[in-house]
Amino acid sequence: MQRLGWVLRSTLFFLWMAITVIPWGTFVVLVSIVLRGNTLYWICAGWLRVALWGARLICGVRWRVIGMENVPTAADGQAAVLLASKHQSTWETFAYPALMPHPLCYVFKRELLWIPFFGWSMARLDMIHIDRSRRTEAWNKVAEQGRRIMGLGNWVIMFPEGTRIARGERGTYKTGASRLAIATGVPIVPIAVNSARCWPRRSFLLRPGLVTISIGQPIASEGRAPEELMREVEDWIETEMRRLDPEAYAAGA
Repeated sequence: MQRLGWVLRSTLFFLWMAITVIPWGTFVVLVSIVLRGNTLYWICAGWLRVALWGARLICGVRWRVIGMENVPTAADGQAAVLLASKHQSTWETFAYPALMPHPLCYVFKRELLWIPFFGWSMARLDMIHIDRSRRTEAWNKVAEQGRRIMGLGNWVIMFPEGTRIARGERGTYKTGASRLAIATGVPIVPIAVNSARCWPRRSFLLRPGLVTISIGQPIASEGRAPEELMREVEDWIETEMRRLDPEAYAAGA
């Protein structure tokens, strides 16, 4: 009976997303003719809040954020930062723009632009979409666009593992984020999130529970080697993941 309840609630949630994204995405595409920049970004983030709250009200997926004070701001003398996050679920890709107080620029595979309404809206934002099959060209685009975007004081967010990783597992941390941070001279802010407890990767089912987003202190990039810097980011994230979700890592502890 419990699983049947999850199925029904998850079905209702995805129906909720489909019903709301069509008019919202259509509006974004139309209004983008005259609006761009942060105004358009926050309009899009409004739908992500709708989706996030839909998951909470329909499926019981709650959240808490620890360490938001660790994200530097212009008042701290550091406007631009690079966020490097654990990636377990679709949930955090929706949550970060809805919860962060500053516009984010995602680095993502260009195939997402083909998703009707959702992808069309993303195409109108100042994001970095790459062709993963062309690695050198992809990195050059990330470096060029990342410098421009962070030069405007915006935040770039990347998932160093490159794809969603199963609960309790560790992916291969690639150095793209650390290379960009070093190239632009901005710090990396590591983020751990245990979202797979409620919405596992490649799963239709959302389960009620609490997702914790834990934000670490900024890690300086000046004078660092990409591999060394990424190891420090990885060590913090994976250590924090074991604190947030100890039962998921118990077998491999």
